[in-house]
Amino acid sequence: MKIVLPVAGKGTRLRPHTHTKAKSLVHVAGKTVLEHIVSRLAPLQAEEYIFITDENGGQIERFMAKTFPALSCSYIVQKERLGPAHAVALAAPRLRPGDDVLVVFNDTIFVTDLNRLQELCGDCDGLIYSKEVEDYQRFGVNVLRGDYIVDMVEKPETPISRLAQVGLYYLKDGSRFMDYLNRTIAAGETVKGEYYLPAVFMNMIRDGLKFRAPEIDAWLDCGKPETLLETNRYLLKGRHHCHGEADNAVLIEPVHIGKGAVVRNSVIGPNVSVAAGCHIEGSVIRDSIINTDSQVRGMVLRDSILGDAVALLGNPRRMNIGDHSLIEMEG
Repeated sequence: MKIVLPVAGKGTRLRPHTHTKAKSLVHVAGKTVLEHIVSRLAPLQAEEYIFITDENGGQIERFMAKTFPALSCSYIVQKERLGPAHAVALAAPRLRPGDDVLVVFNDTIFVTDLNRLQELCGDCDGLIYSKEVEDYQRFGVNVLRGDYIVDMVEKPETPISRLAQVGLYYLKDGSRFMDYLNRTIAAGETVKGEYYLPAVFMNMIRDGLKFRAPEIDAWLDCGKPETLLETNRYLLKGRHHCHGEADNAVLIEPVHIGKGAVVRNSVIGPNVSVAAGCHIEGSVIRDSIINTDSQVRGMVLRDSILGDAVALLGNPRRMNIGDHSLIEMEG
């Protein structure tokens, strides 16, 4: 198996946190988004991880080499921003006839049992993973007849289906999938100048290929600050880890305190992740994410995200601060 991970994109909805880092390297619940995703893929024992990157590809490569040194990874730069289907198509030279392929987009952390891939696929040609949602108007949805997908509708006005596509796709024949991708691109089937996967899948379905739409257990969006905080709360449930130093501190579960972090004279939690190297003193923090090497003193924070190497000193505020910021509020 080959796994394709398109990780290009500016992550504009997560700014200012993506001004200095790739969006998949933003932290949530003690790990980067990418680490959460790759950890879930590990049981598949894939032959190769193919990353489609942008100018931040060096960050991804260094992170993978440090965090998952045993995995075989390759990196391809998407030089033109022509959409997700174009990004996936760039992986074609890395696939051989007979390779199956899993495509995983990085805005979402998924919860599902990937060991059931072959069982769920059965005699069909692939899986387009889904999640039933109430706000179906926001998503592309799969329309089923029996067990198989017969149509895909982008942001339907009526509830023709509530099965939203979650950005996780399995193709039994990766080379054939790449052929369809390239044909769709050659035919110029774009939406607002970009190539999208539903057009590719609908061409395959019209040619008689069959796809199922299994539901994942949880769909955890990491694409904007408010959903990142929701995901942080979900992932911290049942997990309470203090790998740093807590001196005269109250930790209200669940909390994640990273290695080398120091918390003094403070109340932390619930639903707070504090990354390695942070120093927190005289503060009350809940429902927040504090990234690497940040300093917080004399603050009351909730529903806040602090980037790397932030110094936040002063009176209580609600904050959404990017990397390497210095905030001083005195007097």
